[in-house]
Amino acid sequence: MITFNLNEAINILERTPETVSSLLNGLPESWIKSNEGENTWSPYDIIGHFIHGEKTDWMARAKIILSTSNTKTFEPYDRFAQQREDQNRPISELLNTFKILRDQNLMTLKSLNLGVDDLNKTGIHPELGVVTLQQLLSAWVVHDLAHLAQINRVMAKQYATNVGVWKAYMGILNQ
Repeated sequence: MITFNLNEAINILERTPETVSSLLNGLPESWIKSNEGENTWSPYDIIGHFIHGEKTDWMARAKIILSTSNTKTFEPYDRFAQQREDQNRPISELLNTFKILRDQNLMTLKSLNLGVDDLNKTGIHPELGVVTLQQLLSAWVVHDLAHLAQINRVMAKQYATNVGVWKAYMGILNQ
């Protein structure tokens, strides 16, 4: 296990937009909009989810934790908000929007000059209860990594029947 380090967390968060852009930009819609079946997300959906999170989740909640307000309860997060957005926007536009929003959020995060005392400050998640800023920022990193894995899994499954007998060696296809 690695001890939380804000600079390292930011370093990972900075890489996500470039990683998804490199993976998805320029691919045909069949790769971008395919999913794993009913009620699952495509890479396109995941990028929309990233964008919604940049607007309403991570930094919005960090600001609540760091505020002087007596009310530190987070607004509930709508994990499916991206599905109500325009589904015809090109992936290149979504990827650019995600990069811009992430860059802005990380600039704000860096400008806060957070110390140990700040990382131990708390807010109230509507379902999970009391959380620290460090936990929130750690969750942001893990959230990114989980969705990067999800994008790769969804894309790999598009060739699940094409790999034939090699499927036995392709653990990603059996998740």
